[in-house]
Amino acid sequence: QNIVLNGKTIVMNDCIIRGDLANVRVGRHCVVKSRSVIRPPFKKFSKGVAFFPLHIGDHVFIEEDCVVNAAQIGSYVHIGKNCVIGRRCVLKDCCRILDNTVLPPETVVPPFTVFSGCPGLFSGELPECTQELMIDVTKSYYQKFLPLTQI
Repeated sequence: QNIVLNGKTIVMNDCIIRGDLANVRVGRHCVVKSRSVIRPPFKKFSKGVAFFPLHIGDHVFIEEDCVVNAAQIGSYVHIGKNCVIGRRCVLKDCCRILDNTVLPPETVVPPFTVFSGCPGLFSGELPECTQELMIDVTKSYYQKFLPLTQI
């Protein structure tokens, strides 16, 4: 009951969603590919550690082998392969994280930007049609998806 996956979301095999730590809410038409880990952000206090809810928007595509420890991921976001999204990062709507990027803790990724590298830094801008492109990508992926039982 701590993990809420809204309609038409695909979570591939070997993914870990840590709903035991805090609530995780994932929007509609999201794709989480193999071996990715999604866990809520935490903050250290003098008396211990507190975990906070993680909200992921609609039409988000998370590629293979990612570790996501963000505070919030907006809608229409693409996270590339083998990325690490640091503790309490905020990814705004319509942004892209390129493959093998490591975002330091508490990084804010503005809308319509591309981040890459280690540590993750601004590397480009996205077109205004990013929202429509991400809707097309996630909806077509869902329509063409075949579960293991149908292969």
